[in-house]
Amino acid sequence: MVLIPPSYEQALAEVKARVAGSRTSFHAGMAVLPKARREAMYGLYGFCREVDDIADDSPSPEIAAKNLELWRGRIADVFRGRACDAITVVLRQAIQPFNLDEKDFHEIIDGMEMDSVAIVAPGEKTLDRYCDLVASAVGRVSVRIFGDSSAEAMQVAHHLGRALQLTNILRDIAEDAARGRLYLPSDLLDKHGIISRNPRDILRSPHLASVCRDLADDARDQYQWADECMSKCIPSAMRPARIMRFYYGAIFDQLVAKDWQNPSERVRLPKWKKIALLARGYFG
Repeated sequence: MVLIPPSYEQALAEVKARVAGSRTSFHAGMAVLPKARREAMYGLYGFCREVDDIADDSPSPEIAAKNLELWRGRIADVFRGRACDAITVVLRQAIQPFNLDEKDFHEIIDGMEMDSVAIVAPGEKTLDRYCDLVASAVGRVSVRIFGDSSAEAMQVAHHLGRALQLTNILRDIAEDAARGRLYLPSDLLDKHGIISRNPRDILRSPHLASVCRDLADDARDQYQWADECMSKCIPSAMRPARIMRFYYGAIFDQLVAKDWQNPSERVRLPKWKKIALLARGYFG
């Protein structure tokens, strides 16, 4: 039985509905883009959401690997002009206009494969590779869609992707522990005398804040390098990146201020602050 893919209009409506329903913080950054670029970002987000759900919600790593392999095939197909579902229909429309690179999509899937086997206290090199695959690779696709594929824009993708992912790690320690995951690097745990690698044990460690402070220093450097690179890029193209930088930067500042004294308490930004950060990113 040959499946007939939806029309572009049907596919776009389906992908947009998923973006709207997710309440993702990336939605504000997408909203400031011109129509064609915004629609391309909907396709990218739909793809990222799909493979992330496979990594998070599959009943076993083996099933996750099988379904992620199916997505490798879909990505290979869509870069050869063949689409089979709403996400690939929308992505196919974006490949040529924005010079998207197939390699970036396969690297995102590589990152989801790492997540599907529950990362626990990775080494420094493993964490660096993980951040590159799940965050910087998304950034590389994004800056092309935004309208700047220069070397400086790729450096924004590199550093800002890492900054955002480290912020996620520092914010979601308790949530990740509930999934049996621990992204805090083993070298920092060792440095501060934490022997256990049980995520729940580490939540209760009196040395947790010290580990997080050290990782926050790395994140702070990544934000600063991203800012420097962004200043050399096309300002209008960097609006979505600036919005995300300010949004996540505000979350990061709150985390630092709270000093991880209650890691189970999730940091959230009030609506008025989100609006102010959106305006700052758009006009800044």
